[in-house]
Amino acid sequence: MSVTQKNPRPALPPVRFRPAADSAFRSELRQAAEQYLTSHSEHRFGNAGHYLKGILLALLAAAAYWLAVSAGQLWRFAPAYFAFLFLAMLLAMNVLHDAAHYAYVRQPWLNRLLMRLVSIPVGIDPAFWTIRHVHFHHTYANIEGYDLDTEPNPVLRQTPYQRWLPHFRLQHMYWPLVAAISLPYLCWYSDWADRCGATKVAATGKRDGWPGWPLFLSLKILHLTVAVLLPVWFLRDSGIGWGQVVLCYVLGQMLASCFLVAMILGTHWAEVDFFQPPAAGVMPHTWHEHTFRTACDWTPAPRWLDHLMGGLNYHLTHHLFPTWSHRHYRSLASIVAQVAARHQLNYRNLGYSQLWTSQQAFLRAMGRKP
Repeated sequence: MSVTQKNPRPALPPVRFRPAADSAFRSELRQAAEQYLTSHSEHRFGNAGHYLKGILLALLAAAAYWLAVSAGQLWRFAPAYFAFLFLAMLLAMNVLHDAAHYAYVRQPWLNRLLMRLVSIPVGIDPAFWTIRHVHFHHTYANIEGYDLDTEPNPVLRQTPYQRWLPHFRLQHMYWPLVAAISLPYLCWYSDWADRCGATKVAATGKRDGWPGWPLFLSLKILHLTVAVLLPVWFLRDSGIGWGQVVLCYVLGQMLASCFLVAMILGTHWAEVDFFQPPAAGVMPHTWHEHTFRTACDWTPAPRWLDHLMGGLNYHLTHHLFPTWSHRHYRSLASIVAQVAARHQLNYRNLGYSQLWTSQQAFLRAMGRKP
């Protein structure tokens, strides 16, 4: 008999969207996407080039790690170690994200295994992150109390329905610090709160109770071993102390976190809508319409950089096609733009400067006293 923890949180009241069975946009978009696959003799998962990119990123991260642990001076260790954590974040963006949506490879078990392996250098628990990202964020983007990415907190006001504090007037200036602590927060607070059943994740009933603790602890121990203990051991005779390694670990996590959040944060802030749960439990629009009202795409310059970012810049497209490998997003974005135009839906693909300007305008607006 399996032992499970008592669920301390009641389930959230269900929120549904207007049925899309009769949505002409949904039907045409699905048909166009399937036609794209057929005409290119393709499938929605990754391919050899996609996997080669993941292997290359893993090898570069391993090389940076070796340079770090074999360094004799701090000035050589720190840059190599930061490069290792940065490359590990890029690897997670390209592999873990697709695998969380079961889009990286066909085999579900292999997606789960890859998620666990790739998450070790980054430090987050892939199971809980997947629940937060797939179950809450993708389903309920920008809905107050349901999208855990916009949960109320004392440092950032992200929706017009959250309480206002005086220091929010400055959030457009200090938000990079919030971005920098996001990964350490997920790794060392949020994961543990989820594991202990102290968050809304418990309300999904998807936690695996006490039997899940060994795997959870094993992944955290492996992360600490790779990120801190092994460097301390390898550098024991170099004059680089454990305190310096820990400091580089904290700073490296913050830098990698700031990079990731800076790439995607504005995609749900740039001239979008926010919603409160409807009293009747049914949103007045379809889920597809909701996606256009709560997200946007953006294109980096030079454009080839979107391959390094795991397609996360095609954020609206990703929300419409979450179970497709990101290698298809550029083509899918063109399809979305064409179909949306025929159905009077506002598809937006911004430049990064536009995204930044809209992001700053949003933070200033949320920082003003209501």
